[in-house]
Amino acid sequence: MEGSFPFLEIVLFAMVAGFLILRLRSVLGRRTGHERRRPDPITARTAQEEARDKVIPLPERGRAPQREEAPSAVADSGALAGIAQIRSVDPNFDPGEFVTGARRAFEMIVEAFAKGDSGTLRPLLSDEVFAQFDGAIRAREEARQTLTTTLVGIREAEITDAALEGRTAQVTVKFISEQINVTRDSEGRVVDGDPSAVAAVTDIWTFARNTASRDPNWLLVATASPG
Repeated sequence: MEGSFPFLEIVLFAMVAGFLILRLRSVLGRRTGHERRRPDPITARTAQEEARDKVIPLPERGRAPQREEAPSAVADSGALAGIAQIRSVDPNFDPGEFVTGARRAFEMIVEAFAKGDSGTLRPLLSDEVFAQFDGAIRAREEARQTLTTTLVGIREAEITDAALEGRTAQVTVKFISEQINVTRDSEGRVVDGDPSAVAAVTDIWTFARNTASRDPNWLLVATASPG
């Protein structure tokens, strides 16, 4: 009889263990292969970023869309052949996207030139054009004059010419903008321009990019006014 007690203890322990296993399974459940995986914070964040990048911003309610957000593309059908040549070596070139970027560059360059900010102008301009802009800024500083430019808006921005010379793509854009330009002397007196006059200004700018380069940026390589 004494030798039977260890056996009974083993049986009791086994029953208790089995009971605990059944309770744990009822609480935790079984894996069926259809459980939702815990989201990976890195993957989830990347997915959210991709979704955000695909969102197209809509104009605010009750507010008319600005003209700048609906850029024109090609004004001259003669530029289509040049655009086709550029796309033959750069399939990602899109005239609409290019004009959007050109408008932004126009705003940055006009603002930086008025402020005398050569540091901002340097990476946006070719060596020759930068020398012209920087020279005008230095001449203005030597005369102790300041230029204030208010870019009211850009009426039009259209591609008027395009060409591929070797591996260098060149695209010419005509900008028609509304500006207020005022030059003042060291005493703040107006020496040129009218602070209350909005003038329509036409600029013809040519941008260039080496399509063989990994650098996607375009440089302003020439400026002109309509003759």
